[in-house]
Amino acid sequence: MSLPPVASVSEDRLAASTLEDRLKVRARALGFSLCGIAPATAADTFPAFQRWLEHGYAGAMDYLHRQGPARQHPQSILALVRSVVMLGWKYAAAQDLPTPPHHGRIARYARGTDYHEVLWQQLDLLADWLNQEVPQSISRGVVDTAPLLERDFARRAGLGWIGKNSMLISKHDGSYFLLAALLTSVELQPDPPHLTEHCGSCTRCLEACPTQAFVAPKVLDATRCISYLTIELKTPIPEPLRSGIGDWLFGCDVCQEVCPWNRKADASIGFPDRPEWAVIDCIDLLSLDENQFRARFRNTPMKRSKRRGLLRNAAIVLGNTGDQHALPALQRAALDADPMIQQAALWAIEQIQRRLTGTKSPSSEFPSSLEDGDTVVDSTADVAKSSASHLS
Repeated sequence: MSLPPVASVSEDRLAASTLEDRLKVRARALGFSLCGIAPATAADTFPAFQRWLEHGYAGAMDYLHRQGPARQHPQSILALVRSVVMLGWKYAAAQDLPTPPHHGRIARYARGTDYHEVLWQQLDLLADWLNQEVPQSISRGVVDTAPLLERDFARRAGLGWIGKNSMLISKHDGSYFLLAALLTSVELQPDPPHLTEHCGSCTRCLEACPTQAFVAPKVLDATRCISYLTIELKTPIPEPLRSGIGDWLFGCDVCQEVCPWNRKADASIGFPDRPEWAVIDCIDLLSLDENQFRARFRNTPMKRSKRRGLLRNAAIVLGNTGDQHALPALQRAALDADPMIQQAALWAIEQIQRRLTGTKSPSSEFPSSLEDGDTVVDSTADVAKSSASHLS
């Protein structure tokens, strides 16, 4: 994996600019394509986030409840914080090719090295630079593992608005980027917040969601989101939602793929990734033992699902898309020592046999829509980039 080199910046240019300007130049030189500054005050959307938790939309992500109070103010992360520098790192937005037989799709942000390590490394370099500029200052870089309502602060830093798919959207960069933050004790001049929204009457993301996970515009029920189901859920995927997963093995990009603001996203600029991981052979995955799984996915986002979760997902994908050629691998998986993998494999075998014999599956209706809830801008544990984030 290679990171962009730290670009050289004219000393005259740096000397003639403000600290805020020099900070943004340095951030871009380190690979962050978006950078804005927000004041370190209480999160605007914290009350809505609390109501979102009360509705049960976080599902089994208990850490969101445990960390809930800490998300009210960035002081929970850095006691002396005065400013929050919000940053965005683009990841590849190229259009996917058709998925080959027996393969599962990987969300774009997860097609390579674990982004946490890369972003933490670059954040540390940015913090070191700021601390040199302002001696005795204290700065801390965070990604989506910290209790920060990151999209809230990104909007306040002027990076974009919260779309109906609950993603942060930039008019210039779309939504294919990962958010990070540098909390600092330095009192920086904040940027104007992004006060307008540009989704208009468009509802493509809400309508395209295969599992009908949006309760209302900007309100995601994570328990029905493919990213949650394939990454965060550690138990069997509810049967009524399995067909909606389609060929998504890890994460989901549907609500971003249909967004008009991503049509012009630069496909050539992206997080260091492995293009061959856009799709992965699910039959091959089912043959991995624990040691082989760890060796293959050790430094990738996919390790979060663990072997049992990723093999469960592989079985579900084969159940949705596979044919008779997938049956031997599924029959072996049905004898796996893990009951969750066994159950998913047996379900998949049944689905394939029904297709081969032309027998209709029992109706699998989605849960009825819930009433409209409150707008929530927090990433629910990388559900989308995680979550997802985009879910965090």
